[in-house]
Amino acid sequence: MAAGFWKRLRSKSEDSQAPVATTSRWRRASRRRTRTDATIPAEVLQKVRRLEIQMKHLVNDIFSGEYHSVFKGRGMEFAEVREYAPGDDIRSIDWNVTARLGSPYIKKYTEERELTVMLAVDLSASGIFGSGQQLKRDLATEVCSILAFSAVRNNDKVGCVLFTDDVELFVPPQKGRQHALRVIRDLLYFEPEGRGTDLGSALQFVAQVLKRKAVVFLVSDFLDPGFETPLSVVSRRHDVVPITISDAREEQLPDVDLVELRDAETGERMIIDTSNREVRERFQRRARRVQQWRDRIFKRHSLDVIDLRTDASYVLPLMTFFRRRARRY
Repeated sequence: MAAGFWKRLRSKSEDSQAPVATTSRWRRASRRRTRTDATIPAEVLQKVRRLEIQMKHLVNDIFSGEYHSVFKGRGMEFAEVREYAPGDDIRSIDWNVTARLGSPYIKKYTEERELTVMLAVDLSASGIFGSGQQLKRDLATEVCSILAFSAVRNNDKVGCVLFTDDVELFVPPQKGRQHALRVIRDLLYFEPEGRGTDLGSALQFVAQVLKRKAVVFLVSDFLDPGFETPLSVVSRRHDVVPITISDAREEQLPDVDLVELRDAETGERMIIDTSNREVRERFQRRARRVQQWRDRIFKRHSLDVIDLRTDASYVLPLMTFFRRRARRY
């Protein structure tokens, strides 16, 4: 995995503009539709239902309040005019109504709550890996399920962009439980055509299809260089939250003698001697440099990051993220 990353890193500058995806390609992605329920295996539908039941407790009891307090609406909208009462803010007085009725009246506003949540999820072949209890793609699906149900519970719209080295599927944002289940079904069932990763192209697509400010959860292992410029463009207009998915074996090799490694995206193979301490340490240093490079990009653009691992619970990192953000409001 690391060898393939560094090969790609040499071919792309980290701050270079990612290749622009053609409009026709994006149009093809937006026209794609998922298969009808009649063609989806019963076990997939059962898995969607099990996932909904599993996430219900987390959404209702843990994340719902935090989600509402952290992700604000687009602003305030006028609700009504009522008579002034002692203690009201005099800056809210409606002087036109006050002059007409002869006594002070104030304007009342309510938060314009509706948000658009976009799940931009990396389905490249590197996600079909996991040395623990689950694959990286499975972890991404569970976390996206929590976010989708939290959005629906707060009457927000949710949509998704599934991508590899191309935008594979675009589901426009909508409200409602059935729509959230459709998004989750796609995450579980959709089989991408590509194996590689092009984060830059996916971000450009998101910038094109989202006309109003949205919360964009960018879910990936971020093993693709060259996405900083598109990330900068999208984060200026939208609230971008990177969610990194990693596995322990991508950071540290076990001592198990000779091992053949294959990059899942490029197919590149190499045989290494893991009994050699220097080899293991070199692998670990490379992995650490990749993480530091990625974290510098996020810090440069002042993005809040959720770091998840396949060998640990995602509940604590999500709660930490919500609480860290809540302190700002």
